[in-house]
Amino acid sequence: MDTTTIVLVLAGIVTLSIAIIVMSQMREKARIERSRKITMREDVYNRANRLLSEIPGQYLNPDLKLLLVKRMEAACNELAALKSDLPVSKWKADAQELKSQILEKRDPRTPVKIDSPEKSAQVKELLQNLFKMIEAMHKSGEINTATAKKNLKYVLFLIHKTHADLHVFQARDYVRQNQIRKAIHAYHLASTEMGKSRDNPLAMKAVKSFRTRIKELEAMNTEGKDQASAESQAKLDREWDTFLHDDEWKKKADYDN
Repeated sequence: MDTTTIVLVLAGIVTLSIAIIVMSQMREKARIERSRKITMREDVYNRANRLLSEIPGQYLNPDLKLLLVKRMEAACNELAALKSDLPVSKWKADAQELKSQILEKRDPRTPVKIDSPEKSAQVKELLQNLFKMIEAMHKSGEINTATAKKNLKYVLFLIHKTHADLHVFQARDYVRQNQIRKAIHAYHLASTEMGKSRDNPLAMKAVKSFRTRIKELEAMNTEGKDQASAESQAKLDREWDTFLHDDEWKKKADYDN
């Protein structure tokens, strides 16, 4: 074998080795990228599912529920395209069943009392995560600007209501303990929180009710007034507990303004 042939053979071996190494690296890079995408999509699904499961039922209206389901379905479709080993088919079937329940109004979520600063902070964090998720869906083109704006505005209102819920719970407790001045202060704080959503007629109706209740508490002097105040408190409690979902309460607000 002459020198030229040896050089050509060696060159061929080197070229083939380099090609094998490059192809191996490309396959590994593709594997890592696929794994990264699967992890990201799985995280998107889990976050949407967590928000749907953990946000108290009184905060999630049908629009927000459907947005979360839409996010879950999109994640499932992408995971299926990536041929993930995760139980994507079951996740998607569950999401579609939940979507049907929501549309048919068969998806009652359990209300949760906001009775401690810790619980208020927890719900606020969940709602802030929901806010970020809606922003991400808008940025990626999953929802249009009008839908994003409408739901972001509503979630911001819910964040204010979370704080108001805590103050209302504290005010009720103070009334039961006959600590009227503290109750008045708590209702003032609740009114201030709802006042941050001035463009929401429902929030303004709540502010008006809180102010009425404050005046009643300030006027508590006689036994008769105490009784009237107790009746008024019971009425306000019922209205506030069904604040987001009670049709009669909503009819009192002028949505055309």
